[in-house]
Amino acid sequence: MPEHVGTPAAARTTAPAGRVHVAGVERTFPTKEGARTVLRDLTLDVTAGEIIAVVGPSGCGKSTLLRLIGGLDSPTVGTITLDEEEVKAHDDSTAIAFQEPRLLPWRTIAQNVAIGLPRGTRGRRARERVAELLELVGLTHAADQRPREVSGGMAQRASLARALARSPRVLLLDEPFGALDALTRLKMHDLLLDIHRAQPTTIVLVTHDVEEALYLADHVLLLRNLHAAQTEPERPRAKVVALGSTSGMSALGAARTPGLTPPAEADAPRTTGSIARLVSVPGTRPRDRGARTFTDLRTSLLDGLGVHKITTQENA
Repeated sequence: MPEHVGTPAAARTTAPAGRVHVAGVERTFPTKEGARTVLRDLTLDVTAGEIIAVVGPSGCGKSTLLRLIGGLDSPTVGTITLDEEEVKAHDDSTAIAFQEPRLLPWRTIAQNVAIGLPRGTRGRRARERVAELLELVGLTHAADQRPREVSGGMAQRASLARALARSPRVLLLDEPFGALDALTRLKMHDLLLDIHRAQPTTIVLVTHDVEEALYLADHVLLLRNLHAAQTEPERPRAKVVALGSTSGMSALGAARTPGLTPPAEADAPRTTGSIARLVSVPGTRPRDRGARTFTDLRTSLLDGLGVHKITTQENA
């Protein structure tokens, strides 16, 4: 992979990044046992050009939220707007990339990328745009290869290029690196940041990887499983004492002592709605994965997911 991707030509074709506003959204699905609500009372602002990562336990509605923003589904209650206009079905202002590249095996990498071009883009204009995108993701050399002839990481880069082909105002990523090996995944993180610098669209990223979320995002949205919350008592919140510096924790909600509300969580919902926390990630990208702030935030988010309990001074 080239050390630097992104070209001035690619940047010139980028549409303005979009602002997403989710207002009081609820999504309920009919089931044999009755109505099942996956999202409830969800209100969120995603500023133009921001990267926001969505994490949470299975069944909390992460992918459902992505589909709603992309116009692939409609909320049961509430509204979703993109730049003040309500999101339409299959809105061309958004594009989505999935965990699997979903490339057509009988087409070349270049032809797969071309599928994402806006309707009516043909001839020289189409060829130039595809060439820009292949250069952007470092696949110029693989333009004429078939998907079976490239690695998983290269196929995923082609999938990202296809999603960017229409210059979306909002790019939706549903666990796009989940199927990749650890080393390729780390390289894809840096590639995504390179792409974002070259084409600074708004990105909503669904991931199960807390470290990935913190490395890439400006904010991390932690969703709760509404049904698990009805049957499982809320775990007691631990005091942050044994982690050393709490500077990073302060950005998340560091001192989790009862009665103390840190500034970053002052406006976070305190209801039975879907949002458990909305976390501001300090620092600029790319971040140092080994920094104390980074590791403290990761530990606290894992604790919020019920994966990693923070030790207290009393039980250390």
